[in-house]
Amino acid sequence: MNRQGNRGRVALAAIAAGCAVAALPGQAHAADGPAAYTFDPAAASVRGAETNADAAELKAGSVYRSSIKNGQKLYYRLELGDRTDAYVSAVAVPKAGGKVAYGDGITISIRDLDDTRCSSEDAAFESAEFPRPIAAYAHRTVEEGSTTCAAGGTYNVLIERESKATSSPGAWDLELRHETEPALKAGKPLPTEAPENWPSASPTPPTGQQKRAGGSGFHDATGLASGEWVDAIAPGQTRFYRVPVDWGQQIFATAALSNSGKSTEYLGNALALALDNPARGHVDDATLSYSGTPSSVALDPLPPVAYENRYDAASDISAMRFAGWYYLSVTLSPEVAEHYGDEALGLTLRVKVVNDRKPSPYQGDAGVFGVTDDDRDMARSGLSAPEAGASDTMRTVAAAGIGAGSVLVLGLGAWTLLARRRTVPAAVPPGAGVQPPPGGPPRTW
Repeated sequence: MNRQGNRGRVALAAIAAGCAVAALPGQAHAADGPAAYTFDPAAASVRGAETNADAAELKAGSVYRSSIKNGQKLYYRLELGDRTDAYVSAVAVPKAGGKVAYGDGITISIRDLDDTRCSSEDAAFESAEFPRPIAAYAHRTVEEGSTTCAAGGTYNVLIERESKATSSPGAWDLELRHETEPALKAGKPLPTEAPENWPSASPTPPTGQQKRAGGSGFHDATGLASGEWVDAIAPGQTRFYRVPVDWGQQIFATAALSNSGKSTEYLGNALALALDNPARGHVDDATLSYSGTPSSVALDPLPPVAYENRYDAASDISAMRFAGWYYLSVTLSPEVAEHYGDEALGLTLRVKVVNDRKPSPYQGDAGVFGVTDDDRDMARSGLSAPEAGASDTMRTVAAAGIGAGSVLVLGLGAWTLLARRRTVPAAVPPGAGVQPPPGGPPRTW
């Protein structure tokens, strides 16, 4: 029984390790056409309420899945402490193949029970009028000397959707996330004004292409470090990537489409590039026109990550307020298929993160608002969060398999040695005859 149990454990370890090996970087993201948005599998279903009295609570550190119809105003609830800086993000996911128009989008806000707005942000389709995931966040931050949204207690999250009559009428899926910012270190207070000047010159672009397939959502976004990364993107498809950007560092990003010999039709806003911060707050976006020749578009230069960026009135600068994973998403317009076919086009991302890292302003573990050595390793290796988890599981399973195998080998060795001892005959004096016992030769068990 024990020997069978050991063999079973080794076999299970080998099978689990094999399954983990199957999820290697990029293998789950074949560029074979538009794929559905990948929601976080840990997301709990939650229904938005028409009245705030019926709103369901969103707990810190959790992710949720919901939906919203055109014209709806839906409430969710937060319970916050006196000093809690909280962020709630909403990723709106229209149905693939549908229609959206300029100005369609959502507004998310956090409000106290007197309906005073703590903050709000819009996520809307502008010149690139084709369906794709769009993200926005709202926050409640406690500022010294301010009485607005300063008391602890219950707060409302309000999400509103507006779409034109010409747009597809179906509900949009929502991925909601609630994160809280860590407490600051005691000691010297941080600046309370955003920097006025910072380096804005684009650095020397990286060289040396490497293949790296993007994910289909924030959850399975593929890790990228500084470099030139080659992928492919089909009409209607959105590819997601993530880049660790630490305190004091700047990110520069460019997306480029390869040429096509099938047409020279000019398409304005054929590709949309977007950057979102670690709390899924929108930072910046850019669009690219295409006429069958190589084309590229870059994000505007952004400031180094700094806590005091939050005090800037410009939303793109304010969003660069904490370290962590920054998310790049690239969408190719479905209209491209009408003139260039359904096949994927070559996509190149040039990413450069510059400047030395600075210390975190937070005390203790920064959670999603920090960058670890493991994060940098995942970016260099091209791992998404699920792949990193599978890799950790594989290492654990492999260690367990080696341990079980070692026990098995030692057990077999001891059993063999004991069996050999039992088969060794007693010493016989020289010249003495050995008569076999009745019934045949001696047994050896």
